[in-house]
Amino acid sequence: QVQLVESGGGLVQAGGSLRLSCAASGRTFSRYHMAWFRQTPGKEREFVAAITWSGGSIYYLDSVKGRFTISRDNTKNTLYLQMNSLKPEDTAVYYCAAGGSYKGPYDYWGQGTQVTVSS
Repeated sequence: QVQLVESGGGLVQAGGSLRLSCAASGRTFSRYHMAWFRQTPGKEREFVAAITWSGGSIYYLDSVKGRFTISRDNTKNTLYLQMNSLKPEDTAVYYCAAGGSYKGPYDYWGQGTQVTVSS
């Protein structure tokens, strides 16, 4: 089992920045590929970014490339998502996830953190 807890969400104006964190506990964090997803009411959960266990490969949703940066610190069992140049369409609940393959499926999920970008 891996327990995941997100933090860092909040309200920010368009063009602003936020840094999300995902603290992991339980089984060895460094064994898992990690990802961020997001979801808005009435829509399916959407992949945002993924990073392999070593950090050697990273993948992004096209609409966040150049604005978001995913990273991880295996010594701190923590995943990050630095979000810059935020847009109102980035408003969503953001979830971190852990799995055996970066392509999914992801086996463990956090409870989510709300990000709201005002125009």
